[in-house]
Amino acid sequence: MRALTSAFVMLAVALAASVAAGPEKGKPPGKSIKGRFTVVAGEKDGEKVPDDHIKGSLVVFTENTITGHDKDRKEFFGAKYTLDMSKTPWRISMVSTAPKKDEKAEGIVAWDGDDLKLCYALPGGKTPTSFSAKEKQQCFVLRRIKE
Repeated sequence: MRALTSAFVMLAVALAASVAAGPEKGKPPGKSIKGRFTVVAGEKDGEKVPDDHIKGSLVVFTENTITGHDKDRKEFFGAKYTLDMSKTPWRISMVSTAPKKDEKAEGIVAWDGDDLKLCYALPGGKTPTSFSAKEKQQCFVLRRIKE
């Protein structure tokens, strides 16, 4: 009986420690990327996006849509997306709904704590393989807004 109680206590301590540590680096804090995020950094064609272009921007992921709003809450981007979580980094396929419709973009996504890294090809670009924008690619670091 003592061995069973001791094993239970050790299991409880281990579970508590893993919960307290939060999500494992690169792993989602949930089973989806749904949520609200602020844009904390951006890169396009290998160049940093100026802070004044992204400051105050908000990105919202639902189960299958992404919308981006500027600091005045005007929508600047919309897309439907699918996510392939079977690969690392995850693969994302997007089809724009705004401002232009039906443009396709392929990219990659990864968690880093509360930050979501998103990098994708612009029209005519190659699908990125790293989280550094090259020619005709765009990357963002999005910080989850804790509700």
